[in-house]
Amino acid sequence: MIPVMEFRQFSEQQPAFRVLKPWWDVFTDYLSVVMLMIGVFGCTLQVMQDKIICLPHRSRSSPGNTTEVEVTALHVHYNMSAEPREMTGLKTDLDLQQYSFINQMCYEKALHCNFWFKFPGSSSKIEHFISMLGKCFDSPWTTRALSEVSGENQEENDRKKSGSARSNMVASPADVGLENTQSLKSIPEKIVVDKPSASVLDKKEGEQAKALFEKVKKFRLHVEEGDILYIMYVRQTVFKVFKFLLIIAYNSSLVNKVRNRVRCEVEIQDMTGYKEFECNHTMAHLFSKLSYCYLCLVAVYGLTSLYTSYWLFYRSLKEYSFEYVRQETGINDIPDVKNDFAFMLHMIDQYDPLYSKRFAVFLSEVSENKLKQLNLNHEWTADKLRQRLQVNANNRLELQLFMLPGLPDTVFELTELQSLRLEIINNVTIPASVSKLEDLQELSLYQCSIKLHTTATSFLKENLKVLRVKFDDSREFPSWLYGLRNLEELYLTGSLCPDASKNIVLESLREMKCLKMLSLKSNFTKIPQSIVDVSSHLHRLYLHNDGTKLVMLNNLKKMNNLTELELVHCDLERIPHAIFSLTSLQELDLKENNLRSIEEIISFQYLRKLTCLKLWYNGVMYIPEHIKKLGSLERLYFSHNKIEILPSHLFLCNKLRYLDLCHNDIRFIPPEIGVLQSLQYFSVACNKIENLPDELFFCKKLKTLKLGKNSLSILSPKISYLAQLTLLELKGNHFEVLPPELGFCRAVKRSGLIVEDVLFETLPSDVRDQMKAE
Repeated sequence: MIPVMEFRQFSEQQPAFRVLKPWWDVFTDYLSVVMLMIGVFGCTLQVMQDKIICLPHRSRSSPGNTTEVEVTALHVHYNMSAEPREMTGLKTDLDLQQYSFINQMCYEKALHCNFWFKFPGSSSKIEHFISMLGKCFDSPWTTRALSEVSGENQEENDRKKSGSARSNMVASPADVGLENTQSLKSIPEKIVVDKPSASVLDKKEGEQAKALFEKVKKFRLHVEEGDILYIMYVRQTVFKVFKFLLIIAYNSSLVNKVRNRVRCEVEIQDMTGYKEFECNHTMAHLFSKLSYCYLCLVAVYGLTSLYTSYWLFYRSLKEYSFEYVRQETGINDIPDVKNDFAFMLHMIDQYDPLYSKRFAVFLSEVSENKLKQLNLNHEWTADKLRQRLQVNANNRLELQLFMLPGLPDTVFELTELQSLRLEIINNVTIPASVSKLEDLQELSLYQCSIKLHTTATSFLKENLKVLRVKFDDSREFPSWLYGLRNLEELYLTGSLCPDASKNIVLESLREMKCLKMLSLKSNFTKIPQSIVDVSSHLHRLYLHNDGTKLVMLNNLKKMNNLTELELVHCDLERIPHAIFSLTSLQELDLKENNLRSIEEIISFQYLRKLTCLKLWYNGVMYIPEHIKKLGSLERLYFSHNKIEILPSHLFLCNKLRYLDLCHNDIRFIPPEIGVLQSLQYFSVACNKIENLPDELFFCKKLKTLKLGKNSLSILSPKISYLAQLTLLELKGNHFEVLPPELGFCRAVKRSGLIVEDVLFETLPSDVRDQMKAE
């Protein structure tokens, strides 16, 4: 017999792999084991017995031999019905060797071949997937997730059930999608809603479930890319069917030819004197029975293979829908899968549909977010959060959270919280428990995607006073902000444009009746109409345009109540004429534009309430003499320009308290500066000044004087006149010595004297000690 042919070793048939195989595939594996045992048993019997026993057969056509030899009957059964006759042959004295040779030759030539084989098992045996599947099935998080989601959606599920009862009477397209997971309907899973304490996870179990989510996510990403497992399984099944047909056809035609007596011809008459032999196949009867039994088992195996083929080609195994699981559990974001991932889930359903149902929990982002929330609550306790509280610039008690996977529920236990700042946190859900924070007035959201519970929305509408939002895409833009009717300050940073196809559109702000301050850092080309909607009660408007040219400013004329206006980085080349209509304006900031000439400054004389003018970080080359008409100015910023000459008319603005002229090309300070008796801050740092007028030291209210990085070589002893001076910057000049009169500026301490250490040592020791003293 031909040895047993196997495509896989028997040791591969491990029980763990059978989870992924249909019942008929498992059955064929066990059947193949039985067939293998039959083959091994048949081969063993043949090894234990002589293969065949042969006797010479005299035919009439055989010529007579010259020498007669009596043949003994060792291991030979004579045909008792034949007449005994004397046999002759050649005398060789090698009887045993001759007939052993003849037996072997006849075994090879006269007997037909029988094939023993074992079909291969399923090609979809992925040990990693099976291990992960078992862990997901046994994870405590699976039961908890199903319980919590089902508890939250209990009313919704009731509505769905009542609606589905009516829809079942009419066929719908959804029925087709449910056909693939029909088996899941027969596997209900009891969900405990009223006993959440029984499924509370500890920190270790939460971390293990988190790791499972990551494994499932990576495994799905890898497996869904192709369909090699499905193709290999199809090819394997087709090959099994083909081989079944081939073996059945071949063995069926030969099984009837298995007999006890076999005649064969061996061309050795020159040696023995005979050509034809009569042989006895000693195990023919038992082997014939085994062959029939084997053919029966192969037939059953073949039928299961044919059914497997039908299952493969009739069902859509490359797509898998969790529609019924979504309806039953209430976890609505479980995605449908495809390719090899879908094929493996179909295989799991044939073993036990409950595996797929529980495994689906780890495909849900809702479930994953709930797990992250649980882990967050373990890590960020209320005491830990309370230690991070600090007072912000608005004198509010603030909690800042940065780059967390979510918002801990313990935040809402800090009832003293007044300001909440969240940065780079995705999928944040503000629950109804935010209503516990009765003192919360300020909310800052920097690159955070936020969802609000209905109760939370109502609470924020009534309580929120300040909202800061920085966003990069539409998911981070809170559409609910338009309903904050008590909001007083709104800060928005991100791409806002009238073209809805490209950016987020700033909708109407009419409901914000209390809005006083609006800051928009975006890329407008004109003033949005939504700003005009709140112009009647808007007091402060900040537009930071990030370099985009702002060309249409006529809407500014309607904002008569504005007291502060910032048009920063708007690519303005001239001071907009619309500004001159804002009679209530007190502060104007035109920072980082392209202003070269400011002749329009003469029109500011009509803005009688204007006290602060910021024209810094531009390209202004000179200050027109019309500046003298701005008699109400108290603060003037001309830093970071290209001014070379300071006109004496500038110092006719005798109410100036703050004058910043640093980072220009100024070489000379007019003596008229002494007129500014209210001056408290004066900076001419980073210029080209060589001398200081004595009149500068008549400004006795000076508290800050910045003269650094100029070409000064002498500091007048009249510095002693500035008794209120607290900060003096001299570093970066050509001083060789400091006047001892600095000792009379008793408010200047060592930290307030910005000068080289070597130069500081030129002061008398008592002055140095005085400045070093606290």
